[in-house]
Amino acid sequence: MSSIRVMVVEDFPSFRQYLLLKLGERADLKVICEVADGLEAVKKAQELQPDLILLDIGLPTLDGMGAARRIRGLAPESKIIFLSQETGAEFIQEAASLGAGGYVFKTLAESQLLPAIDAVLSGQRFVSNL
Repeated sequence: MSSIRVMVVEDFPSFRQYLLLKLGERADLKVICEVADGLEAVKKAQELQPDLILLDIGLPTLDGMGAARRIRGLAPESKIIFLSQETGAEFIQEAASLGAGGYVFKTLAESQLLPAIDAVLSGQRFVSNL
């Protein structure tokens, strides 16, 4: 089986490290890039064309929603899963309107990140619920 090329976009270093460890549990997931701000995410998405982008919403330089809007046009094949502390319906709806395949609450990432990745990669939508 070929590796799924993943880009991690998270500005909080300890949570980014956690994500890398969690992704490391799966041999089929290969982190090809990690960035900490929205503009860099857009640049790297265009350059690397990852299979999957794990994207925080609260980012410096350009928030995750703005980054996703730009990435959609530059890396249209990349699937996006938002990872956020924001649990409001308006955030989830905006993420869906931007074509995101998934939305995972950071507080539930331990149990829901890998199932969300599996769902999105198989063409399904995944949204955390409290």
